[in-house]
Formats: sequence, structure tokens, C-alpha cells
Amino acid sequence: MGIADIDLAMISDIPVDITYTSSLAEREHHAKWERSNRLYLMAMKRSISEHLLGGLPETNDAREFFATVGERYQVSSNAEAGSLMSELTGLRYDGLGGVREHILRMVHLHSKLRARDIPLPDSYIVSHALNSLPVSFSQIKTTYNTQSESWSINDLITKCVAEEEKNKREKSDIALFVSHPKNNSGKGFREKSKSNAPRKFQAKKNGNNNG
Repeated sequence: MGIADIDLAMISDIPVDITYTSSLAEREHHAKWERSNRLYLMAMKRSISEHLLGGLPETNDAREFFATVGERYQVSSNAEAGSLMSELTGLRYDGLGGVREHILRMVHLHSKLRARDIPLPDSYIVSHALNSLPVSFSQIKTTYNTQSESWSINDLITKCVAEEEKNKREKSDIALFVSHPKNNSGKGFREKSKSNAPRKFQAKKNGNNNG
């Protein structure tokens, strides 16, 4: 089978069935077409994901199979793009894994959408990422909203990581203060009460002697 015959099933219609009246050339063409068709079907089915193969109509025509897969892939691609968009818009930072990883997850979804011809601008990712952060990031949100300059995604990550580290330090300081208070007035009062006790006892004793 020559190189020119490999694509025979994709560029020509199914040949008529062979009969006893068929010529040698017709028989050879039919054999080449059958082999080309078989090889193409085998190659396509091996390279296509199982979820795309499921539900496809049964056909032994490689060209028809190729057209059907193309239609199914388009539907699947649109559904996947919708799923990616829903995942992106639904992301909220829950404090797990760090704010850097949270934003990078958004960037990853952003890249997947761009590969599917849905080019969202970087400014959308910056704004959406800020909106997805909890109230502990209010200061950085205010800073962004009051500035006229736009931030790049790298700027956003740097500022958010710094803000998260600051929030962690503040929480640590508060926890330390609560567990080790500086106010020891209660202890001082107890010590003062103990120091006065002997004198009161002595005075009472002396009073009894005078009586």
C-alpha cells in the first residue's frame, strides 16, 4: 500500500461492492480503500478519550466517524468551557493552602479558558481574586479601589501574600497577649493581704494582753 493510498478512505467515498464482473483495477481500489478505512478507524479510536467515544453511533466509515467525533468534541469543548467558567467565578478563599495558591488556581483556570478562545483580561482576574478574599483582607481591597493604577497578577500575589503574613503576625501577638497578660494586680493584692495579716494578728493579741 503506497503512501498516496493511506488517506484513500478520507478523500474518497465508499467504493461499490465487488462482484464477479468487477475489474482488476476495481478490486485493487476496493482493497486499498478497505485497508485505509480500517487503519484510520483504529487510529482514531485509540487517540480519542473514552467519554467522547461513549454514545457515538456505530459506523464502519472512517470519514463519517471523523465528522461525528468533530461534532461531539465541539459540544464537549463548550461544556468544558462552561464548567471552567463556573469553577472560576465560584472560587472563594477559605484560608487553606495559602492565598498564593488560591490566586494561582484562578490563573490556571484563566489559562485553560484562554486556550478555548475565552480570553478574559488580567484585570478581571485581579478584581475577582480580591472579591474572593475574606474580610481580613479589607485593607488591601481598599488600597486597590482607591488607586488609579491597575495591578498585574504578580503584583496582586505579592501584596496579598504580604497582607496574609501581616494578619498571621497580628493574630499571633493577640494570642500571646491573651495567654500572658501583663496585668498582675490580682497577684499584688494577694501578696499585700498576706503581708498585713501578721500585724493585724499582733494588734489583736496585744489588745487582749491589756485587757
